[in-house]
Amino acid sequence: MPKKHLLALIVCSAALTGTGAMAGVTHAHPESDQQSSPAQGDVDEAATRRVLEHFNSARVPLGQAMMIAERLHDGSRTADVSFEISGPAVYRVRTVKNERIYENVIDANSGSVSQPETASSLKELDREDLANIVALKWIKQELSDAVRVAEKAAAGNAVAGGLMKQDGKLNFVVVVATGDRLKEVLLEPPKVRHKESTDH
Repeated sequence: MPKKHLLALIVCSAALTGTGAMAGVTHAHPESDQQSSPAQGDVDEAATRRVLEHFNSARVPLGQAMMIAERLHDGSRTADVSFEISGPAVYRVRTVKNERIYENVIDANSGSVSQPETASSLKELDREDLANIVALKWIKQELSDAVRVAEKAAAGNAVAGGLMKQDGKLNFVVVVATGDRLKEVLLEPPKVRHKESTDH
């Protein structure tokens, strides 16, 4: 998957759509500005401004939306989260517990669940999505950890986050709103050896 997939998706649709899920730790890569042809520049800028305008006026931060969704199912972990503005501003949060995946829509201003929950089995996911979710089991950190690291690295507030496979490696991808721009931050999760993950 290309490096700027998540960011391009956000800008092209003027709504943020998340991808995979979970925490991370190491290197932050500033996004490169050259993401599309000059002809698309004005459209992309207008879309980015629209997203930022709604996001900056939202009362609920992304981290809080994740906590609200996780509390709906004790012991669940956030798989991915995105800020969307196709209607009223909301966060779409997918959480995983056992073999089930739950999708909830959290109002970005009130923090309430604004649409009925969707629940499905992991078996219903496509191959790429399933691989990302399964990878979560071997990663100690949570998506919230990755979000905190990315926000600090980019000096802004997270708008979306997920887990993506790029060049054969799994990375956390967090899109951060900083000033009048959206930046994509990549974080490489620490490798966890199966037999060593007993403490904690």
